[in-house]
Amino acid sequence: MDFFDEDDAVSMRQEKPEEGVVLLRQFARANVADMLQDIHQITEKSPFRHMLTPGGYTMSVSTSSCGTIGWISDRKSYRYSPYDPETGDHWPVIPPSWYLLVHQAAHLAGFWDFVPDTCLINRYAPGNQLSLHQDKDEEDFNVPIVSVSFGLAATFFLGGMTRSSKVQRLLLTHGDVLVFGGPSRLRYHGIAPVRTGHHPVTGPYRINLTFRRALG
Repeated sequence: MDFFDEDDAVSMRQEKPEEGVVLLRQFARANVADMLQDIHQITEKSPFRHMLTPGGYTMSVSTSSCGTIGWISDRKSYRYSPYDPETGDHWPVIPPSWYLLVHQAAHLAGFWDFVPDTCLINRYAPGNQLSLHQDKDEEDFNVPIVSVSFGLAATFFLGGMTRSSKVQRLLLTHGDVLVFGGPSRLRYHGIAPVRTGHHPVTGPYRINLTFRRALG
């Protein structure tokens, strides 16, 4: 299944705000319906939940995962686990068509042979946000991260290598795919509070898929 053809690749708008950061506008638009159906099936098996942080706070964003392992958070730590702590079962598998999407997106961004082993599914309600952070729970920082956005728009904060670095603001809209890796893999990043709205596909939510390879 192809997510884009040659004409799409030429006409698709690409933005490169920093070295190693590529925003592919509307890259996932062709398979939105299928992917949202997949998300529904995944979250029937591993429902959305609000995880605790090691500091004892409850995350405003609700999460689930799929893949060989999934990202979890509790009072102990942020980490990956092969089991969903809510169900005790293995996480649902990543749908095969998703691998093609993220492989092609990473390839267009200049990263070859990206094969994720985990996908974090975040659901943002209006007002939900994600503070500046680095993704450092993975074993190999040479592997990029691919992020897919559906539903309500959100402002993505792209920072630098320290929390106090200057922040750029990127508007992520329905179907956009953001890839970051290489010298930008450990940039601080976050999401501003999502504005109240209603999207014809996702209703009052923003859905974000973040693909990583957690194991080396």
